[in-house]
Amino acid sequence: MIEFRHLSKTYKTADKEIVALEDINLTINDGEIYGIIGLSGAGKSTLVRCINLLEKPTSGKVFIDGKDITILDNKSLLELRRTIGMIFQGFNLLDQRSVIRNVTFPLEVSGVSMDRARVRAMELLEIVGLKDRANSYPSQLSGGQKQRVAIARALATNPKYLLCDEATSALDPNTTRSILDLLKEINKTMGVTIVVITHEMKVIEQICDKVAVLDKSKIVEEGDVKEVFINPISDIAKELILPKEGNNFGIHKGRKVRLTFRSEYSGKPLISAMVLECKTSVNILFADTKEMDGGIYGHMVIGLPDDEKEAERIIAWLKNSSIEWQEEV
Repeated sequence: MIEFRHLSKTYKTADKEIVALEDINLTINDGEIYGIIGLSGAGKSTLVRCINLLEKPTSGKVFIDGKDITILDNKSLLELRRTIGMIFQGFNLLDQRSVIRNVTFPLEVSGVSMDRARVRAMELLEIVGLKDRANSYPSQLSGGQKQRVAIARALATNPKYLLCDEATSALDPNTTRSILDLLKEINKTMGVTIVVITHEMKVIEQICDKVAVLDKSKIVEEGDVKEVFINPISDIAKELILPKEGNNFGIHKGRKVRLTFRSEYSGKPLISAMVLECKTSVNILFADTKEMDGGIYGHMVIGLPDDEKEAERIIAWLKNSSIEWQEEV
C-alpha cells in the first residue's frame, strides 16, 4: 500500500517559490491500477517521483507498506527502490547495450550473476513479446518495442510497484492500446500494483481501477474511474472527460443538458422516447460511450429547443425519468 499524508512539495528559485504539490492525501491499495491525471503543470510527475523519493517532499509523509520512507537512510532507501520499477515517456534505454543487456542492467547493478540475469531477462522478454529481439539494439526497434523493453527492465528486480510516467504519450493509438493491455496483464498475472501518470482520459478509462484528478498542485477529485467518468465534479475533470475542442457545443447557443448513462440503460432507446413523448426535437451535440469494469457507460450533451415551452417539456420529462442529468452552463 502507498499512502501520501499531507504531502507538499515546493521548489525555491532565486526570486520566488513554486508550489508543485499542496497537502496531498491519497491511498493506493495493493493490486490496484491507479491513475493520476491532470493537465501539464498540475504536479503529476512530481507526485509519482515522491513515491520513490526521487523528489523529496518539502513536508508531509510517504508510507509504503506502513513504513515512513521519508526517514529512511540511504542504504534502506536503495533497498526500497528495488521494489519499485519505473517507466517513462522517453523509454530511457541505453543505446550502446542490446535489448537483453538493457533488461539485465538493474540486475547487474544489484550484484546478480550474469548467467542468472540473462535467464531472468529472457523470461521477461518472452512476457513482453520480444524474446526474438534479445540481441537487437534500441535503434532497431519501434517506439512500442522500446517501451516493452523498458517494461521488461522495470520488472527485472521483481518489483511490487510499477510507476508509469506518461509511458504512452509518445506512442500512436494502436501501440498505446497494446502497451496498456500488456500492463493490465502484468497487473493480473504478476500482482504488481501500477500507478499511471497521464494527461489523457482515454488511458485512465482503458486500464485504471481508480483515479485521482490533480489541478494546480491539489487533488480536486478521486474515486472509481466509472464514477468519475459518469459524474465529474471538478471543472478540470469535466474538461478532461467532456473536452470543449472537437465537439459541436458552439453551434448551439441555447440551453444544454448533459445526460449520463449507466450500464443498465445503455441498450434502451431513451432519447427516442423523450423526443416522441415531448413531441419536440433535440440536437445531439456530443456523445461518448465507454466499456469499463464489464459495463457500458456514456455521456451525451443535447441542445434543448429554442422555444422555452418545448425546452421545459424536456426538462420535466427528465425530472420524471431515471436518467442522471444536469443542465450545462
